[in-house]
Amino acid sequence: MPAPEALRAQQFALAAHIRDPAHAAPPPGLEDRRLQVYRDLFYNSLEGLLAGNFPVLRKILDGGRWHALVRDFYREHRCATPIFPELPREFLQYLQARGARAGDPPWLLELAHYEWVELALDLSDAVPAAHDPQGDLLAGRPRLSPLAWPLAYAWPVHRISPAYQPSEPPAQPTFLLVQRGPDLRVKFNELTALSFRLLQRLADEPALTGREQLLALAGEAGAPDADAFLAQGLAMLEQFRAAGIVPGTATS
Repeated sequence: MPAPEALRAQQFALAAHIRDPAHAAPPPGLEDRRLQVYRDLFYNSLEGLLAGNFPVLRKILDGGRWHALVRDFYREHRCATPIFPELPREFLQYLQARGARAGDPPWLLELAHYEWVELALDLSDAVPAAHDPQGDLLAGRPRLSPLAWPLAYAWPVHRISPAYQPSEPPAQPTFLLVQRGPDLRVKFNELTALSFRLLQRLADEPALTGREQLLALAGEAGAPDADAFLAQGLAMLEQFRAAGIVPGTATS
């Protein structure tokens, strides 16, 4: 075998062994003591990063279950990015692709997503589109900030902890807003079902005016008094503007 091909074969064998030492033999001629250094270095770096980004999940899963989950990810998943801070996203994608397995808490995927969102928004380089901060929120088209994300979960993910691990989802979903403010801090707030739906509509139907959004929402909610609903909806939009969630109206 030519030298470049032999080196490539050795590298692939070493990588396969480090990823799955129980099933992949290392290249011949390497001391296990030296291999252990690489096995520990690579795994501990990955596990430490994931533990830091999924702290609640790490605390809830006992050491054995957490490490088994990380090792499964390490062995089975092929990352699509070389960027180290993107590994939590890859971990979430792995959990989504693998599906539920025996022994998983029923809220595992939603809790992982909730914990990942904070990092994702912290790293986001999105900037609000051109807008009029003083625009008419009824006649104009309200803009949802790309740094404000309305989220819906079947489980109360913001309350799950080692001391609270529900076995059944509540009757009502959990609606949250995650937002990065001017101080660059990421914060979470609970939303009502109505405010969540309004923000969702702003994201999904950006061509509609605020009046059109609210009238459509009134129809969805079965509101008996459209004028009263419009007044309440406008007050809600003004609150969103004051908080930077809806920074203004579209200018083009």
